[in-house]
Amino acid sequence: MAAAVRDGSMIPTEILDTTLEQITADSRKLNAFTVVRSAKAKAEALALEQRADLDALPLAGVPLAVKNNIPVEGETNLAGSAATDTGPATADHPVVRRLRAAGAVIVGLTAVPELGLWPMTDGAGRTTRNPWNTARSAGGSSGGSAAAVAAGLVTVAHGSDGLGSVRIPAACCGVFGIKPGRHTIPSEVGRDSWAGMVENGVLATTVGDAALTLSVMAARPDLADLDPPGRLCIALVVAPPSRCFRVDRNWTEAARTAAAVAEAAGHLVEPAMLPYGESIIPVFLRWLVAGLRDAAALAHPERLQKRTRRHLVLGRLVQRLGLVRQGQADRVEARLLEFFERYDVVITPALAAPPPRARAWHTRGWLANVIAGSRFSPFTPLWNLVGWPAASVPMGMHPRSGTPVAAQLAGPPGSESILLRLSAQLEGLHPWERTAPRP
Repeated sequence: MAAAVRDGSMIPTEILDTTLEQITADSRKLNAFTVVRSAKAKAEALALEQRADLDALPLAGVPLAVKNNIPVEGETNLAGSAATDTGPATADHPVVRRLRAAGAVIVGLTAVPELGLWPMTDGAGRTTRNPWNTARSAGGSSGGSAAAVAAGLVTVAHGSDGLGSVRIPAACCGVFGIKPGRHTIPSEVGRDSWAGMVENGVLATTVGDAALTLSVMAARPDLADLDPPGRLCIALVVAPPSRCFRVDRNWTEAARTAAAVAEAAGHLVEPAMLPYGESIIPVFLRWLVAGLRDAAALAHPERLQKRTRRHLVLGRLVQRLGLVRQGQADRVEARLLEFFERYDVVITPALAAPPPRARAWHTRGWLANVIAGSRFSPFTPLWNLVGWPAASVPMGMHPRSGTPVAAQLAGPPGSESILLRLSAQLEGLHPWERTAPRP
């Protein structure tokens, strides 16, 4: 799209009109968007057409969706909750500013569960559904962004990732999703970005589109370069972080497929065991306290969902007892650094099971949400605990759920380019259907 705009063969308003038609036709089935910025986006696209520097804009005229948990000027940042302030944002988030400066048109805001705390995306009167099988969830918390991309409503979307919130829905919906490491992209999600665990990332139908968009968000053009990496030493890890979790063999096979494709590309691949240790405990404790600062600033806390109120009560108890300590994460990271003295990348299953049923999870109890979420997504949180980059790469379809399966790629700090290059290599050798078939 951007190339066509730059060479004059397409104009931004035409591209936007087509996108808005697709959203209007499909979005109510999926509930991917909470806000569609039809009039404002048209004005932005028209203004873009008048610019003399289109040839210098990497995302010229590309309609792009933003997850509704960062500020977009003039829009309400609801973060999936009726408890938030309904006043419009007075300025764009730094990531939104960079996307606009690169020529992107913000077409709408995508659905998110309350305060981004839950791995299934739903709320009052709205359940975000998986385009491959609408009886299944699109995942969360960037579920709206994943559904919008997988349905072909937009080709690329912003997401944010606190315990897997880009990679989980990307895996559920069969799109590529990447969470960069700490300090690669401005975070500034909520009051404190969950004490540094949340990063802004990208979901897209191709690695190339994701890499280009990530390069804009990071202000690092080098991230868009997808030349094949040199020969890598890759660890294949299929065991979950704890014996408490069972892994569906189709998700294990997704990781093995990715490893086999990487080996065929010339990389050294070895089976290994990640030093998870007791990482599940600090992850769980940090999730419990994650929403406390955001909740303290809410305009109408009495409107919070029951599951979220229970979550915050437990979080305040954890905080009062001083159970979250930096040393917990430091010990996990030290073991991982030792592990990555031998390996460049690790491949794991992205999830442990297909996405849960699409239902009103916000009306169910806290424990029911915890059990459902942890059963299908135990592999992603580790990389938020230590702040390292990780990505989800589609690797086929699940024969029973009719939804995609995927592998997770992760690496040490600064390995974003390696993960993108390896992902592009896997895509070239093992391509996936870019979008779900239309009904």
